[in-house]
Amino acid sequence: MQVQVRDNNVDQALRVLKKRLQREGVFREMKLRKYYEKPSEMRNRKSAEAVRRSRKLARKQAIREGLIAGPKRPARPGAR
Repeated sequence: MQVQVRDNNVDQALRVLKKRLQREGVFREMKLRKYYEKPSEMRNRKSAEAVRRSRKLARKQAIREGLIAGPKRPARPGAR
């Protein structure tokens, strides 16, 4: 992965790099590989992640179809 540094702005390039790594899931992968995970624990974790994803998808679809109310959004100041 490459990030271009423009105008010697290393801080901005570092921020962009961190955002890209976060989006790719590199930090999550590093955290998981830090310690050995037993195969049974890995199965349980993956199963829980799949359940979480499917529930989230079902909730979003129900909101889209109007079956349940969407999340409350805070009022923007100055908006009418």
